[in-house]
Amino acid sequence: MHVQRVVLNSRPGKDGVPVPENFRLEEISLTPELKDGEVLVRTNYLSVDPYMRCRMNEDTGAEYLIAWQLSECLDGGGVGVVESSCCSSCSEGDVVTSFNWPWQTHAVMKGSVLQKLNPQLVDGHLSYFLGAVGITGLTALLGMREKGHVSKGANQTLVVSGAAGACGSIAGQIGRLDGCARVVGICGSEEKCKALVEDLGFSAAINYRQDDVPAKLKECCPDGVNVYFDNVGGAISDTVIEQMNNGGHVILCGQISQYNKDVPYPPPLNDKTQETLQKKHITRERFMVLSYMSKAEAALCELSQWVKSGQIKVLETTVNGIENMGVAFCSMMKGGNIGKQIIKISE
Repeated sequence: MHVQRVVLNSRPGKDGVPVPENFRLEEISLTPELKDGEVLVRTNYLSVDPYMRCRMNEDTGAEYLIAWQLSECLDGGGVGVVESSCCSSCSEGDVVTSFNWPWQTHAVMKGSVLQKLNPQLVDGHLSYFLGAVGITGLTALLGMREKGHVSKGANQTLVVSGAAGACGSIAGQIGRLDGCARVVGICGSEEKCKALVEDLGFSAAINYRQDDVPAKLKECCPDGVNVYFDNVGGAISDTVIEQMNNGGHVILCGQISQYNKDVPYPPPLNDKTQETLQKKHITRERFMVLSYMSKAEAALCELSQWVKSGQIKVLETTVNGIENMGVAFCSMMKGGNIGKQIIKISE
């Protein structure tokens, strides 16, 4: 059986910006004879996510991330269908997912690393299992709940950076559903600003590429900022933290503006921002969704209900074909996506 796969062709290098040429498409032969405990899966959808930039380096800078190896098949979030099985927990036709799904059109995987999915949870939109009703949605929901300290009727203002991305677009909607009086998103285009306000119900949106961010932030958040869901780090985060109220909370989710730089994670803050955090007693603790997986099942149920009822709207940018994995990844790293960046591999 001939399958296509994507391998790491080269590393971006120190402080390098990834390019599609860092990825290479190959064709290999797959022997479909399965050993005990193995299954053959057909890939439907693959995900590209900002954390993968760290995996392109020889040293990922994070103890929980394993570096991708040169000329080896890449992996990440994936959803597919079991085509044949020698594993008691997986049957032919099951829809399954894994965090370590190989970037291949078909793959032989151990059944023990696969999680069985119920397509009814997403009304058949299987790609949602990689976003709103998957690890991305969990990151948004558990991040808000564990680190955001939102309470209904408290007149809180939430600011989300990277607000039109996979996680930010869900986090802002959860903030609104959980009782924030005002939700303001920061993103990089007028099209994204429009989507946040008109489609997702954000109170306001700021285009960091065009607007005077400090002035616009003051205008959109007249009572200051209580909760900040931080996906980007860098200068934008310094600006938001500067305008936060005493006793505020930063949800430290991602730092995409820093991922192309060779710095430790989370990257160090400048002295002025560090001083603001201390002076105003603002909490800013690293948030790792994997530390809260005991709460995942209940959280996914809640996300599924919100998505099915339309209380949470899901935005996706879909690219077709495994040959476009590298292009989709590089586009996502530059903010080319609205919502979750998905690559459709097969029906």
